[in-house]
Amino acid sequence: MPPRTAEVQVRPGVEGDLKALTDLYNHYVRETPVTFDTEPFAPEDRRPWLLSHPEDGPYRLRVAADADSQEILGYATSSPYRAKAAYGTSVETTVYVAPDAGGRGIGTLLYTSLFDALAGEDLHRAYAAVAQPNAASGRLHARFGFRHVGTYREVGRKFGRYWDVAWYEKPL
Repeated sequence: MPPRTAEVQVRPGVEGDLKALTDLYNHYVRETPVTFDTEPFAPEDRRPWLLSHPEDGPYRLRVAADADSQEILGYATSSPYRAKAAYGTSVETTVYVAPDAGGRGIGTLLYTSLFDALAGEDLHRAYAAVAQPNAASGRLHARFGFRHVGTYREVGRKFGRYWDVAWYEKPL
Protein backbone atom coordinates (compact mmCIF):
# COMPACT_ATOMS: atom_id res chain seq x y z
CA MET A 1 0.00 0.00 0.00
CA PRO A 2 1.45 3.45 -0.87
CA PRO A 3 2.20 5.82 2.01
CA ARG A 4 -0.67 8.05 3.10
CA THR A 5 0.68 11.58 2.77
CA ALA A 6 -2.15 13.69 1.31
CA GLU A 7 -3.39 14.70 4.75
CA VAL A 8 0.03 15.82 6.01
CA GLN A 9 1.17 19.43 6.02
CA VAL A 10 4.91 20.23 6.24
CA ARG A 11 5.77 23.70 7.48
CA PRO A 12 8.34 25.61 9.53
CA GLY A 13 8.24 24.85 13.23
CA VAL A 14 6.83 27.59 15.46
CA GLU A 15 6.87 28.30 19.17
CA GLY A 16 3.35 26.86 19.53
CA ASP A 17 4.80 23.47 18.54
CA LEU A 18 7.27 23.41 21.43
CA LYS A 19 5.37 21.10 23.79
CA ALA A 20 4.48 18.58 21.08
CA LEU A 21 8.05 18.60 19.69
CA THR A 22 9.45 18.11 23.19
CA ASP A 23 7.04 15.25 23.88
CA LEU A 24 8.03 13.57 20.61
CA TYR A 25 11.74 13.96 21.32
CA ASN A 26 11.30 12.72 24.89
CA HIS A 27 9.83 9.47 23.55
CA TYR A 28 13.15 8.83 21.83
CA VAL A 29 15.09 9.91 24.93
CA ARG A 30 13.19 7.50 27.19
CA GLU A 31 12.56 4.55 24.88
CA THR A 32 15.31 4.30 22.26
CA PRO A 33 19.04 4.70 21.62
CA VAL A 34 18.27 6.97 18.63
CA THR A 35 19.36 9.99 20.66
CA PHE A 36 22.10 9.85 23.24
CA ASP A 37 20.28 12.26 25.53
CA THR A 38 19.40 10.23 28.62
CA GLU A 39 17.08 12.55 30.58
CA PRO A 40 13.76 13.90 29.26
CA PHE A 41 13.42 17.65 28.72
CA ALA A 42 10.82 20.16 29.87
CA PRO A 43 9.52 22.31 27.02
CA GLU A 44 11.13 25.46 28.45
CA ASP A 45 14.50 23.69 28.35
CA ARG A 46 14.04 23.02 24.62
CA ARG A 47 13.05 26.61 23.75
CA PRO A 48 16.64 27.68 22.87
CA TRP A 49 16.86 24.69 20.50
CA LEU A 50 13.60 25.68 18.80
CA LEU A 51 14.65 29.33 18.52
CA SER A 52 17.99 28.33 16.99
CA HIS A 53 16.05 27.15 13.90
CA PRO A 54 14.51 30.25 12.25
CA GLU A 55 12.35 30.18 9.11
CA ASP A 56 15.31 31.13 6.92
CA GLY A 57 19.04 30.52 6.87
CA PRO A 58 20.98 27.26 7.05
CA TYR A 59 19.49 26.01 10.34
CA ARG A 60 15.89 25.01 9.77
CA LEU A 61 13.13 23.16 11.58
CA ARG A 62 10.45 21.55 9.41
CA VAL A 63 7.40 20.03 11.08
CA ALA A 64 4.96 17.48 9.67
CA ALA A 65 1.46 17.90 11.06
CA ASP A 66 -1.88 16.27 10.39
CA ALA A 67 -3.66 18.77 8.14
CA ASP A 68 -6.91 18.46 10.11
CA SER A 69 -5.92 18.02 13.75
CA GLN A 70 -2.46 19.71 13.52
CA GLU A 71 -1.07 16.79 15.57
CA ILE A 72 2.72 16.74 15.15
CA LEU A 73 3.74 13.64 13.18
CA GLY A 74 7.46 14.36 13.01
CA TYR A 75 10.14 16.94 12.43
CA ALA A 76 13.44 17.42 10.62
CA THR A 77 16.24 19.86 11.36
CA SER A 78 19.46 21.16 9.97
CA SER A 79 21.83 22.35 12.68
CA PRO A 80 25.45 23.45 12.93
CA TYR A 81 27.77 20.52 12.27
CA ARG A 82 30.53 21.83 14.53
CA ALA A 83 31.10 25.19 16.25
CA LYS A 84 34.34 26.23 14.49
CA ALA A 85 33.96 28.79 11.68
CA ALA A 86 35.45 26.62 8.93
CA TYR A 87 32.54 24.19 9.37
CA GLY A 88 30.04 26.95 8.51
CA THR A 89 29.05 25.45 5.15
CA SER A 90 28.24 22.07 6.71
CA VAL A 91 25.08 21.09 8.57
CA GLU A 92 23.97 18.07 10.56
CA THR A 93 20.49 16.87 9.69
CA THR A 94 18.10 14.73 11.65
CA VAL A 95 14.55 13.39 11.41
CA TYR A 96 12.23 12.23 14.18
CA VAL A 97 8.88 10.64 13.34
CA ALA A 98 6.14 10.04 15.89
CA PRO A 99 6.11 6.35 16.86
CA ASP A 100 2.55 5.87 15.60
CA ALA A 101 3.24 7.68 12.30
CA GLY A 102 5.93 5.37 10.91
CA GLY A 103 5.55 3.83 7.47
CA ARG A 104 3.53 6.75 6.09
CA GLY A 105 6.34 8.53 4.26
CA ILE A 106 6.62 11.26 6.90
CA GLY A 107 10.43 11.11 6.98
CA THR A 108 10.53 11.44 3.19
CA LEU A 109 8.17 14.43 3.26
CA LEU A 110 10.24 16.10 5.97
CA TYR A 111 13.59 15.60 4.26
CA THR A 112 12.16 16.73 0.90
CA SER A 113 10.92 19.93 2.51
CA LEU A 114 14.14 20.47 4.45
CA PHE A 115 16.45 20.02 1.47
CA ASP A 116 14.20 22.17 -0.72
CA ALA A 117 14.41 24.92 1.93
CA LEU A 118 18.20 24.61 2.11
CA ALA A 119 18.72 24.68 -1.67
CA GLY A 120 19.46 28.42 -1.79
CA GLU A 121 21.77 28.49 1.21
CA ASP A 122 25.57 28.67 1.12
CA LEU A 123 25.99 25.05 2.18
CA HIS A 124 28.39 22.43 0.88
CA ARG A 125 27.68 19.23 2.84
CA ALA A 126 25.07 17.66 5.10
CA TYR A 127 25.96 15.02 7.67
CA ALA A 128 23.75 12.62 9.59
CA ALA A 129 24.63 10.50 12.60
CA VAL A 130 22.53 7.34 12.97
CA ALA A 131 22.70 5.15 16.07
CA GLN A 132 22.95 1.50 15.07
CA PRO A 133 21.12 -0.62 14.27
CA ASN A 134 18.62 1.51 12.34
CA ALA A 135 17.98 0.10 8.87
CA ALA A 136 14.99 2.39 8.21
CA SER A 137 17.09 5.51 8.79
CA GLY A 138 19.88 4.11 6.63
CA ARG A 139 17.38 3.59 3.78
CA LEU A 140 15.95 7.09 4.21
CA HIS A 141 19.38 8.70 4.06
CA ALA A 142 20.40 6.63 1.02
CA ARG A 143 17.18 7.71 -0.74
CA PHE A 144 18.29 11.33 -0.31
CA GLY A 145 21.79 10.79 -1.67
CA PHE A 146 23.67 10.32 1.59
CA ARG A 147 26.49 7.81 1.56
CA HIS A 148 27.93 5.98 4.55
CA VAL A 149 31.36 7.43 5.38
CA GLY A 150 32.20 5.61 8.59
CA THR A 151 31.05 4.21 11.88
CA TYR A 152 32.13 5.16 15.37
CA ARG A 153 32.15 1.92 17.36
CA GLU A 154 30.65 1.86 20.85
CA VAL A 155 30.73 5.66 21.02
CA GLY A 156 27.71 6.11 23.31
CA ARG A 157 26.42 4.29 26.37
CA LYS A 158 22.70 4.18 27.05
CA PHE A 159 20.40 1.58 28.64
CA GLY A 160 23.44 -0.20 30.07
CA ARG A 161 25.14 -0.93 26.76
CA TYR A 162 27.34 0.70 24.14
CA TRP A 163 26.00 1.80 20.74
CA ASP A 164 27.67 2.39 17.39
CA VAL A 165 26.92 5.49 15.32
CA ALA A 166 27.09 5.41 11.52
CA TRP A 167 27.91 8.70 9.79
CA TYR A 168 26.42 9.66 6.45
CA GLU A 169 27.39 12.51 4.13
CA LYS A 170 25.52 14.28 1.32
CA PRO A 171 26.75 16.99 -1.06
CA LEU A 172 24.52 20.06 -1.16
